[in-house]
Amino acid sequence: MSLIDQYLRRSQEIIGSRTRAEERYDHEVTTWLNKGVTIRKAIKKANQKYPGEALKVDDTNVDEVAAHYEYLRQHMEIMRKINSKQDKA
Repeated sequence: MSLIDQYLRRSQEIIGSRTRAEERYDHEVTTWLNKGVTIRKAIKKANQKYPGEALKVDDTNVDEVAAHYEYLRQHMEIMRKINSKQDKA
């Protein structure tokens, strides 16, 4: 199994399966994080756009939520690079 396949398998275990609505919400959060806003502001913006998927973030879970979205943000960047290299091949 290649290193990329191992990474993909492990990332799927961490992220899990998501509905299309969850993917859109996550994309919205990571878009705001990429713009440099805080996790609380990114969640607030995503909650406004996708109220059906809204997360409640408070002092008891903000660090866990931030870690999840930082992982997801990095994962999306890795996937963009992998797909870019495959498109060039």
